[in-house]
Amino acid sequence: MAAAISALHQAMTNLENAVEMRLDVDRVKVDIELEVRRVHADRARLAQELDQSQFRANRLEEVNREVSRRLVTAMETIRAVLDR
Repeated sequence: MAAAISALHQAMTNLENAVEMRLDVDRVKVDIELEVRRVHADRARLAQELDQSQFRANRLEEVNREVSRRLVTAMETIRAVLDR
């Protein structure tokens, strides 16, 4: 009878240890899932910021070309006036 009680006690201890290990694994899994969600959210935010930066850079290039074109026109006009 004592051997059966001892075996039952050992089985209960093993079960408690297994449950505790499973709970630890589940907690780690939840932490990892939360971190993955944060990483995806950061990635989406960074992608949006990159798109906005690229749009601004393209717009600045367009404005720069327009300013250069106008400067050339102004210089040609000034040269034409001075050559008269």
